[in-house]
Amino acid sequence: MTDVTKTSDQSLNNILDKLGINSSDEKKSIKKDSSVLGQAEFLKLMTAQLQNQDPFSPMDNGDFIAQMAQFSTVTGITEINNNLTTLGERLEPNRIATAASFLGTSVLVPGQTVTPDDNGQIHGVIDLPASSNNVGLTISNSKGEIVHTIDLGSQKKGLIGFSWANIPEDILKSNQKLSLQAFAGNGNATNGLTTAVYNKVIAASTPKNSEDVLLELKDFGEISASEALKLKTND
Repeated sequence: MTDVTKTSDQSLNNILDKLGINSSDEKKSIKKDSSVLGQAEFLKLMTAQLQNQDPFSPMDNGDFIAQMAQFSTVTGITEINNNLTTLGERLEPNRIATAASFLGTSVLVPGQTVTPDDNGQIHGVIDLPASSNNVGLTISNSKGEIVHTIDLGSQKKGLIGFSWANIPEDILKSNQKLSLQAFAGNGNATNGLTTAVYNKVIAASTPKNSEDVLLELKDFGEISASEALKLKTND
């Protein structure tokens, strides 16, 4: 009498070979976790199910195909997750390199307070929502006293750059934060006007479980790198 079990195993091995799953190689490999159902185990389970089904009520072909498709989908998702994990691990050194590239630079961030940079200067922009024939900026000290006014004249809509280079020595030595207030039109209109200033990056980090790069600024604390409008090297 033909050994049914032996014949079934041979048929299964042929199927596995055609699918690129070599059962003999699997036996030689390191023992897998018994709680994990692989392709070979699934096909063995499916074969046993077919062998032991009721001959008067066989399994529907559609159900069989559905089980195969479902297993293939789960396997595919698992492989995608593994590939994404591997990709993330490979990209991690690039994130660190990106964070390191911000050191020694200044970034343009929205704000109305600033201290002079290492060169004793202040640089920034005014976001002008509409053209104006009289655009300017006042700079006040910690007491609210205006210590400098910058007249930028007539300007078109957009980002208008400004700078203050000849800052008095007493202001530099005080190391106090200065307040900025942009104006347009008659010299008093400030509605809708915002400023952004260049601020020195003193540290950068790549937090775990995040794709972001965090920058620690001299005057604004920690911000996301995505909040920076522009970047410039410190001279």
